[in-house]
Amino acid sequence: MKTKNIWFVTGASKGLGLTLVHHLLAHGYSVAATSRNLEELKQAVPPSHGQFLPLYMDLGNEESVQQAIATTISTLGGLDVIVNNAGYGQLGALEELSNQEARMNFDVNVFGMLNVIRYATPHLRQQGSGHVFNIASVGGFMGNFPGWGIYCATKFAVAGLTESYAAEVQEFGVRATVVYPGYFRTDFLTSGSLGTPQHPLPEYQAVRDSQAAHEQQINGNQPGDPEKAAALLLEVSEADTAPVHLFLGADAYQMAEQKIATVQQQMEQWQQQATSTNFTQA
Repeated sequence: MKTKNIWFVTGASKGLGLTLVHHLLAHGYSVAATSRNLEELKQAVPPSHGQFLPLYMDLGNEESVQQAIATTISTLGGLDVIVNNAGYGQLGALEELSNQEARMNFDVNVFGMLNVIRYATPHLRQQGSGHVFNIASVGGFMGNFPGWGIYCATKFAVAGLTESYAAEVQEFGVRATVVYPGYFRTDFLTSGSLGTPQHPLPEYQAVRDSQAAHEQQINGNQPGDPEKAAALLLEVSEADTAPVHLFLGADAYQMAEQKIATVQQQMEQWQQQATSTNFTQA
């Protein structure tokens, strides 16, 4: 498998995306990085050993996405690895979030990512190689978080979409991985990356407690090192075989194992009744 030298990273002006861009450039890779704030992106990435192409891209605009990918291929000479990192968190109980708040989170976290996949895949398919990383969250595997239902729903969608996509493009030599990070020390929990409900309801104390904990206690104290996460993504991209599911962080592993154990226990509890639902053979 050839070395994957040309990367395309969305949501690159902050957080894990920015850390990944720095890491790749420091190791000599060519990187096209996108953001809706192009000046912020340019200021955040100093001159480096790799080849850097900062691009404005509006995930919700198909023409903007198509242009960014075409510019990457024409300027850098190809496209090998896609990292769909752009997204934001949305807090709020399902009852208190408006239709607009819920749909906007899906538009960015799911449909924006889908736009990138739609326009990048023809190139990857035709060249017979490539790797797509879709950054979800451990909240895309375990949804037991009060106030995070819509966000978890977007990340569950990312996981399911990636599984199907991996099966679709396998025959073309293209690989896909859904990444489930736990808590990493980025600015994800700051106001610029975290939406809060416009009309909170006082009845949802558990949601308010979760919001306070994430904004005041967890933010800035996350155990995950984004530098190590970036290094692992690079390692996985160069591996002979790659997982469809990649959990990042000891906390992500712990939560995933807890979810798996709960599902197994509940399946066993109802197995006899639930597997007796076929038509009775005459």
